[in-house]
Amino acid sequence: MQAIVFEEFGGPDVLHVKEIAEPHAGPGEIRVAVKAAGVNPMDYKIRHGWLEGVFPTPLPAVPGQEIAGVVDEIGAGVTGVTVGDDVLGWSTTGAYAQYALAETVVRKPASLGWAEAAALPVAGETAARVLDELALREGETLLLHGAAGAVGSVAAQLAAARGAIVIGTASPANHEYVRSLGAIPVTYGDGLVERVRSVAPQGVDAVFDAAGMGALPDSIELRGGTTDRIVTIADQAAAGLGVPFSSGMSGDAVAERKHAGLAENTRLAAEGALRLRIAGTFPLAEAAQAQQTSEDGHARGKLVILP
Repeated sequence: MQAIVFEEFGGPDVLHVKEIAEPHAGPGEIRVAVKAAGVNPMDYKIRHGWLEGVFPTPLPAVPGQEIAGVVDEIGAGVTGVTVGDDVLGWSTTGAYAQYALAETVVRKPASLGWAEAAALPVAGETAARVLDELALREGETLLLHGAAGAVGSVAAQLAAARGAIVIGTASPANHEYVRSLGAIPVTYGDGLVERVRSVAPQGVDAVFDAAGMGALPDSIELRGGTTDRIVTIADQAAAGLGVPFSSGMSGDAVAERKHAGLAENTRLAAEGALRLRIAGTFPLAEAAQAQQTSEDGHARGKLVILP
């Protein structure tokens, strides 16, 4: 099968199309003929080798976590899906490929397109996980950095659905989009503290950093000098500032939570209650361009590869 492979760490030029052996479903696994694969910031961070201390990656490797496609093999012990089902979920073998193995999937509703389906697993799980870690409650004010991005746009909608007031940082070009998500847009960068205080004189109760653009010191100031109820998924300087860095964990209990959350978010998306914006789609051969666009950090929504 064709897949995107990197055999050394480095820039996007290390990614190339290669013919590799097809994977086959073992116990507890399904094989999916991939129709769409989500692109995430973690993909280029792994490719650079920046996450080797946290997520060691044996080389050669196929990038990507999110898949949407058609089940075409089922391993022993798998229940709930059959060959021919349309599904979305997490790949265990790399998503940028014609076929991928998976363990945690849900059925894709017919009303949800392939690109939108592949955009949902990571952004939905990450957004819900961090909002839970922040213990965000109705009536509280959330400062959300990167509100126009893939994770941020989902987090804004989920937080608003919880009854929170959401202030979302974004570039001026994305303000109308952020407003459409139910958030109050403010421009990031110098003067952020004053701009946030002007729209939230009551202060902010929690901060979700989905951008990693150096806004943690301002966030701490806006929280009155405390790091309490500030979480980042993107700023590697977090540890030095005493701010928790949230990343997904593994284990049976986590897999069950991810499955339940994905099922709920899929239902919301299919009903139109959770909107997924696709910033761009790329053929498999242009995976390097997709990751470069992701790394540039200005995509309004989700980037998706269509093998």
